[in-house]
Amino acid sequence: MSLTEKLSIPGPPVVVRRGALATLGAAIEEAAPAFRYAIITDSTVGALYGASLAHSFTEPWQVSILTVSPGETHKTRDSWATLSDQLSSTGHSRDTTVIALGGGMIGDLAGFVAATYMRGINLVHVPTTLLAMVDAAHGGKTGVDTVEGKNMVGAFHTPRAIFVDPQVLATLPLREFQSGLAEILKHGLVKDAKYFADVVAELPGLLSQSEASGDTLGGLIVRSIEIKTEIVAQDQLEHGLRKILNFGHTIGHGIEAASGYSLLHGEAIAIGMCAEASAAERAGIAEAGTAAVIHRAVCRAGLPTALPLDVSVERVMQLLGADKKKRSGGVQYALPERIGRMAGGDSGWTLPLPDSLVKEALQ
Repeated sequence: MSLTEKLSIPGPPVVVRRGALATLGAAIEEAAPAFRYAIITDSTVGALYGASLAHSFTEPWQVSILTVSPGETHKTRDSWATLSDQLSSTGHSRDTTVIALGGGMIGDLAGFVAATYMRGINLVHVPTTLLAMVDAAHGGKTGVDTVEGKNMVGAFHTPRAIFVDPQVLATLPLREFQSGLAEILKHGLVKDAKYFADVVAELPGLLSQSEASGDTLGGLIVRSIEIKTEIVAQDQLEHGLRKILNFGHTIGHGIEAASGYSLLHGEAIAIGMCAEASAAERAGIAEAGTAAVIHRAVCRAGLPTALPLDVSVERVMQLLGADKKKRSGGVQYALPERIGRMAGGDSGWTLPLPDSLVKEALQ
């Protein structure tokens, strides 16, 4: 696979090109023309890539760099308000394009700023983590967290373009890289059994970093993007099929919040996938052995499979009660039927589970 590739997929343009970041300004100007540009990033990524991205524009003076502290704990309404006020105070108007430069947290936060500032301005994603490249940058979801849970306030806002440069993964810590592998595994689990098997087979090389920036990883990134965007194109507002992408996320979001966001998103989703698959087997929804296959894959990726000692089952269950996917008083789960196929096609792609089964799966 060539790593200079504009993907033939539904939705906004997605370009995967190694080394793209250093000369990306012209491509952003073409995809999202504007009088001003605002790069929203965190202090870590900004120090690495903010200035070089800004100087790649035809007129660097037109580009502002706005930074927040890194980490999910800063994906809040306060951060949203601060960034919105900074856009206003630095003269940004409706002819501004916001550029989300960073991981999933920045994509969600900057996207929500773009969705709401002056009732909506253009957005471009430049993801810098594996998780954001394959998942968070795609699909138009934006939002911030509240004390009640993750992404409780947000909006759908489709970006004008997404630019993926796998070369920047060279600066990504291993733990963050593994977090992104959880979403890659999920894409295979919900839609493509062969892809799932291919990912599992490649994990040793990916984790040793021997393939972490090569064509193998590039091909996996492209296939993950294809899977997600093909699903989203059929159900942009998540009324049906798109719900399968929530596999592992109903429990996972509760775990992530219960940990005080000490767990990375992908770590919490890995635990969530193991627990939801186990509960699905206990309920007779998933084929026997499905949970064991998922558990082995998660272990092979170096991701956790069970709750940390400082996260209680009771707290996770409490947070599940406030989950966005709750319907008619009960929590709904996206559950596997087998590897590569999800259950619930005749019920809107989600199913209820008794709390007792969920608790057993978490213990």
